[in-house]
Amino acid sequence: MRKQEKFFELPAVKGIQAGKPYYSVMCPLDIVTKLFSYNDSSLPPNMRAQRVLNKQRIPEMKEYILKNQDCYVFSALTASVDGDLEFIAHKNSSAGYLKIAMDSRIIINDGQHRRAAIESALQECPELRHEDISIVIYYDLGLKRSQQMFSDLNRYALRPTMSLNILYDNRDAFSVLVKECISEIPIFCGSVENEKSTISNRSKALFTLSGIFHASRDLIRGASFSDEETRKTIISFWDAVSHNMPPWKNVKTKAISPDQFRRDYICAHAITLKALGGLGNALINEITTQDEWKDKLSFLQEINWNKDSKELQGLVILNGRISCSRNNQKAFTEYLIEKSSLAKIAEKVNI
Repeated sequence: MRKQEKFFELPAVKGIQAGKPYYSVMCPLDIVTKLFSYNDSSLPPNMRAQRVLNKQRIPEMKEYILKNQDCYVFSALTASVDGDLEFIAHKNSSAGYLKIAMDSRIIINDGQHRRAAIESALQECPELRHEDISIVIYYDLGLKRSQQMFSDLNRYALRPTMSLNILYDNRDAFSVLVKECISEIPIFCGSVENEKSTISNRSKALFTLSGIFHASRDLIRGASFSDEETRKTIISFWDAVSHNMPPWKNVKTKAISPDQFRRDYICAHAITLKALGGLGNALINEITTQDEWKDKLSFLQEINWNKDSKELQGLVILNGRISCSRNNQKAFTEYLIEKSSLAKIAEKVNI
């Protein structure tokens, strides 16, 4: 971009949307930080065209850029220009350059956190100024139109499910490790819902990828393992759980159907996976070889995992429904840990 008299000039492509012109431009990152203005956050919401900037989001987004300079991806910003615009087209082309009056007010309709993260990243890595981001520019038709644009741009925006995020995340080492481990754990292999964080009634899947991921992370939390030790621990732990969990074995061998498994058993749900992960973490220092997991977890066979079980009422079953609150999750984990301690005491008495 260059300044000419009282205008900025940006290479642009012109399009038509809803009968009105709009423009797609490429802009160097350091220029992006200088172009846009924010609405005063002290104004009431009905007087702003954007939400208030959430500064807590910026450090994480900045670190994403800095740690992934060879592969980060930011989608286009969307902005409205309140000022003089003139598009100069190349011959017989929708490409050309866009002239924007220097005294124009340019407001981001979508992407203010990306812009703030870019500014923060540039302070630590000035070399990023040579890179570009695309901006979709509309002519500003006033506050109501800008507010409507914000609403429309976010109306159908849906975050991908946690399972799908994990499935497609090949940058996070633990995500990659968990996906590799699943293929080596018989109870999970071929029985995982990879896209959704809930399982439909007709699905043949038994567990969600997000449920296994979070439970496995709880399992090895705080442990100073090498990658290979972590892999062996995750695989041996869940394999040992499956050998000591009758409903898991029954559904895997098709003695019961997947929908019956989810309908009748608490151990079909993510709250149990996380409680088991917490249990494993409490026992992890007692394990000297991976083969010991099966004996340590043998007490799981004595638990009635049916949702009608009296011992689960008020613990994770409230008014006939599973409660996944933080308090219930913690109580369920502590319940399993206590059961393992009682089993250990009983084993010593029998000896």
